[in-house]
Formats: sequence, structure tokens, C-alpha cells
Amino acid sequence: MAAKKSSAKVSPKSKVTVSKQPPKQAKPAQAAKKAAPAKAAKTAAPTPLKKAAPSKAAAGSAKAVGEGSKAPAFSLPDETGAVVSSASLSGKPYVLYFYPKDDTPGCTKEACDFRDNLKAFNAAKVRVLGVSPDDSKRHTKFKEKYGLTFTLLSDTEKSLIEAYGVWVKKLNYGREYMGVQRSTFLIDKAGKVAKAWHGVRVPGHVEAVLASL
Repeated sequence: MAAKKSSAKVSPKSKVTVSKQPPKQAKPAQAAKKAAPAKAAKTAAPTPLKKAAPSKAAAGSAKAVGEGSKAPAFSLPDETGAVVSSASLSGKPYVLYFYPKDDTPGCTKEACDFRDNLKAFNAAKVRVLGVSPDDSKRHTKFKEKYGLTFTLLSDTEKSLIEAYGVWVKKLNYGREYMGVQRSTFLIDKAGKVAKAWHGVRVPGHVEAVLASL
């Protein structure tokens, strides 16, 4: 006789009860510890600006004689000891060039450039005179050594050098000192500065002076 199928039925009222409580979240490691407050980033102190190094002719150049100015009067001995004055040059144009020291590389080159172009200056009837703090005896040796054929004036007291404003503060390899700023002035017949060159660079300078005559 065949077995009877089970007639048990699930009651429709039977429902699965879902818990309303959310599942517990796992506590992250170190959650119990309070996070240390973040340290404020340190603001980098501003770097102080370095003072710009003074140029080779940093001081004194503001007082330099400019174009159109009356040329300072002078009376100085030349290499022979004879006195040359601005009064003796009155009514005649002339070039007055200032240089630091006899028989040094730059000064020798400049002097030789004037020597080599002296015929052109003579043709224009413009006298050339060099000025430095060297004494007359040193000037004589300098002229003889290089065959210089123009006048060198001795300004040991720096009276004319200061009058033209070319005694300046210089900077060389971090050392400050006072010295002559290489400069050239073209004086016209009226005794005024027709042209001025300050902080001269030797190469091509004499040619520039000639071009301005």
C-alpha cells in the first residue's frame, strides 16, 4: 500500500523576523586612541635680501663733471716738472684723460693707443694730456719705456682728480678701496666739457674719442 504524502502546510502567518539593529561595526585599530592634533606647518622665515654689491665705481661718480659743464681749472707739473695750467690751454681744445697708475696693463694699453693715434689728434689740433696720481719721476720712466710722445700730468694731491669727480670707491675681489675711475674729457675752445666718458673700457676708446672731434 503506497505511503501517504505529508499534508503538513506552512502557516502563511509565519514570517522571518529581521533584526532592526544594525550589525556592529568592527572598531578600527587604534580607534580607542584619540588622534593627535595635526601640527601646524611651520612657515618658513623669509630670506633677507642681500644687498647688491657695489659696482667698481660705486661712490663719487655722482659728482663727476658732466658734458656742458665748465672745465675745472688746474695747474700741475708734467713729467719734466714744468707746470701746465688750464689758463695756458685757454682758447684751444684738448683731451684730458685720467687713469689709475703708470705701467699697469690697462693704463699702458690706453697710453699706447693714444700714442699710436697722436697724429690724428695733432691734425685736429687737439692736445692730449694724461693725468694720474703718479709723480713726475715715475711719469718720465713710463714715457721712456713706451715711447709716449704726449704730456703726462702729475696729480699727487689728487686735486684735479677730485675736481673732475673721478676719485671713487672701487670694489675688487670683495675689497673696497679708493682709486681713480678711468675717465676722459674733451674740452672745447670755450673751456667747457664737450664730451665725457666715465668708467672707460680701453679697447676702442681712443677711436671713440677721435670720432667725437
